[in-house]
Amino acid sequence: MNHSKGRLYLRTIKLKSHQIQQKLKSLGIPDYTIFVILSIVTGAASGSVAVFFHKFIEFIDYLLFDYVKSNLSVFSSASVVLFPVTGMMIIYLLTKIAPKVSKRKGVMEVIKAVATRGGHIPFRTTLFNFIAPSVCIGSGCTLGPEGPAAQLGGGIASKLGRLFGLSDTRRRMFTAAGAGAAIAAVFRTPMGGVFFALEVVLLNDFQAPIFSALILASVTASAISQMMLGDKPIFFFDDINTGPYSEFYLYAVCGILAGGLSVLFIKYAEYIKEVFKQEKIRQMPKWQVMGGVGLLVGISGLFFPEIFGVGYKAINGFLSDTITWEIALVLFVLKFVLVPIVLYAGGFGGLFAPSLFMGASFGFVFSIFLNQAFGFNLDTTAFTLVSMGAFLGAVNSIPVSAILIIFEMTQDYSFILPLMLSVVSSTTIAQLYFKGSIYSKHLEEEGYHITQGHDTDILKSLIARDVMRDDIVLIPEHLTLPTLISKLGETPHSTFYTVNEKGKLVGTILESELRPVLTEYENLREMIVAGDIAKPGIVVVRENDDLDFVLKLFGQENLDEFPVISSEDPNKVLGSVNYHDILAAYNRETLKHHLADGLVHDLKAIEKFTSVKVSEGYSISEQLVPRQFVGKTLAQLRLRNVYGIEVLMIRPHHPHFVEEEKKQEFIVPRHDYTIEKDDILIVFGKDESIMKLKNL
Repeated sequence: MNHSKGRLYLRTIKLKSHQIQQKLKSLGIPDYTIFVILSIVTGAASGSVAVFFHKFIEFIDYLLFDYVKSNLSVFSSASVVLFPVTGMMIIYLLTKIAPKVSKRKGVMEVIKAVATRGGHIPFRTTLFNFIAPSVCIGSGCTLGPEGPAAQLGGGIASKLGRLFGLSDTRRRMFTAAGAGAAIAAVFRTPMGGVFFALEVVLLNDFQAPIFSALILASVTASAISQMMLGDKPIFFFDDINTGPYSEFYLYAVCGILAGGLSVLFIKYAEYIKEVFKQEKIRQMPKWQVMGGVGLLVGISGLFFPEIFGVGYKAINGFLSDTITWEIALVLFVLKFVLVPIVLYAGGFGGLFAPSLFMGASFGFVFSIFLNQAFGFNLDTTAFTLVSMGAFLGAVNSIPVSAILIIFEMTQDYSFILPLMLSVVSSTTIAQLYFKGSIYSKHLEEEGYHITQGHDTDILKSLIARDVMRDDIVLIPEHLTLPTLISKLGETPHSTFYTVNEKGKLVGTILESELRPVLTEYENLREMIVAGDIAKPGIVVVRENDDLDFVLKLFGQENLDEFPVISSEDPNKVLGSVNYHDILAAYNRETLKHHLADGLVHDLKAIEKFTSVKVSEGYSISEQLVPRQFVGKTLAQLRLRNVYGIEVLMIRPHHPHFVEEEKKQEFIVPRHDYTIEKDDILIVFGKDESIMKLKNL
């Protein structure tokens, strides 16, 4: 009964939102104005949730470490040991209640949702990731709230997108904007939130409409945060003295060392992850493992209470120089060691705050060491701040976001150069070691191969054979000039290829290069042959090369056409591929994707969908994948060529999906999507072609 009421409530909201949209359209409000309104609403909602999330963590922290602790006089200060244990036990119970939902945690899930699920994040996942991280961090477990806040912001934006009936393209955009807005609200740094969404959630896929949504949402969220929390900054420090320019190299040295330590931290975290996967650990009761880790944190916090929770108070201690360097060094080691253990034991939280904490403690110790060992007079506050940015950028693969977040918090232009030196140095070290973003690396380990950009993905879905012309002009290299001129006059082509006696390509003749020869035709007609005019060192593409590769090749070679050779026999010339044909194919595929995106929205409203007639002899049909397709990629199947059908969408079969996702999950497939058993294909084509597929 309650479930039916819930569904009725959701339908009522959707109906109201649809009525609002229709009312806006009837008033003649431009689409861009509606886009602006939705961006602001997304920012306000995501920012409000992020602020409430932080306040809830602070409430749990106060409840345990102030109220409960003061009323447990029999245990005195030793009672704090129990708080992380209690938190981990509550999380254990939550994961037992909702095992599938609990697996979807962190910024990685937002990236997956935006890249592969049309920005769809189930609301129950959002709700779970409000409660679990609050309990975990509030009870003292040494993780950060920023990652979960980004997931909450993205989840709220995703829910709003569904309520307002947005297409998958728009919902992806607003889900990313919601995540960035949450970060902007947490740090009160709007541009930091914008570039967090670009660098992390969108994996540097920069597009103008997305950028507009990110700015509007992040600025709104930051304003909401200041309204609710006031202008009081998170971190407190006096004026920054960056020192003379002759000492600026020390900021780069600090960044290089921070980058090296960040690499060690990430490698250590990967090692801990593998430790918890070992059979010996997996055979132990989960509650014992989580309780033991909570106890480890509790004992550490008993002696060094700064290690509990988010750690912002300790960071302010480093900035104000009220903590000794010995304590700072111990805190750095404890944070370094404990964070991955808590995270992979089952804790909920992020790495932003731990990165800032480790950066602050390292920069503080580094500057004091230089002052005492080498007689420098360095400002510990300046090095604490730049090191915070260096660790934040390197650990999370967000150089621009790290610079902007720290800079927006300081608002000191004299500080920007040292900050950039340190952050760029640290992230360069990490990027060189990991060969790219740490998020991309983790996604690939999980089997996700997400290309950076929708355009790239479309081009990778097509190969040279799809756009190849078979009327290529091949000319024997020993052909005389009069015969060559006569032959070229019979074809509309402007590019010609010479072949040797074995039929192998040896050169290229461009029409523009023939003009100087024609002016001296009478003198040269009996002296030169085609091979003398041809440009040697011909560039070829294979029939199975994707168009992304071919387009990049066009940019490198400054040509308009390449010959296409067989992938099996490199001496066999099949045809040619033209630059303009690639652009035309891209435009066709883009149109198809836009149509499919709109179709996704329509099909999700249909309870039961089997087949829709589009025109006479053509249909869109839902098909269970044939057994022989399983395990192959769409690129390998070549359904367009073999069966004459287009795969518009796929409803993937994932056993771990919660019920809400199973109903909503549609994706516009990439070329490298691997078909799984029980996947559902949404295909378009002639009725006889679809019937042929059905009968497989």
